[in-house]
Amino acid sequence: MPFYKISEMDKQVVSARKVEMKTVAGELMKAGVVTYPLDGAPLPHFHPNEEQFVLVMSGKANMVLGDETRVIGPGDLVHIPRNARHGIRVVEAPYVFFTVKSPAGDGDLNQDYNLNVDAENMKQRLQAHR
Repeated sequence: MPFYKISEMDKQVVSARKVEMKTVAGELMKAGVVTYPLDGAPLPHFHPNEEQFVLVMSGKANMVLGDETRVIGPGDLVHIPRNARHGIRVVEAPYVFFTVKSPAGDGDLNQDYNLNVDAENMKQRLQAHR
């Protein structure tokens, strides 16, 4: 069915990070609403096979994307090209964003997650950013 209500979508909870995801997949792309608590963000990573858009709906986060670090919040739209190293540190929770990734793959938003070799260095940049 092409119409969805976020409130009625199946919820997946990643218990290790307390992350909540509501997702749906089409033929060529997948979309979801993701909620992170203060300590729920993944380590910096990249997607070699997917590009991504993120629209922040609530909360704030420090985001590193390639060599740039900035604070993103409600109304900010971020394009993450394939292979772009990126990560966030939530500074105001709940941090909720709408995301679209292409291609759809198996529909799992975490399908093309690959940890950065320099993830710890990027994590320190996120911690230091004000």
